[in-house]
Amino acid sequence: MLFNIGLALVGFFGGWTINTITRSLERLDVDVRGMQREYVTKGDYHRDIDEIKAMCKQIFDKLDAKADK
Repeated sequence: MLFNIGLALVGFFGGWTINTITRSLERLDVDVRGMQREYVTKGDYHRDIDEIKAMCKQIFDKLDAKADK
């Protein structure tokens, strides 16, 4: 009888552990699939930074032209 109780406890905790791991993997899968909507790709980031740099250059050129006058 003690063996059966021990086996039942091992089975319970083993099942609980496997269930926890399975749920964690499912949440991770959902997070990984959502990354496409939440994060910026490297190419998009570089294009945006280049555009910002071009705008800053135009602003600085205008400021330099104003300072010369």
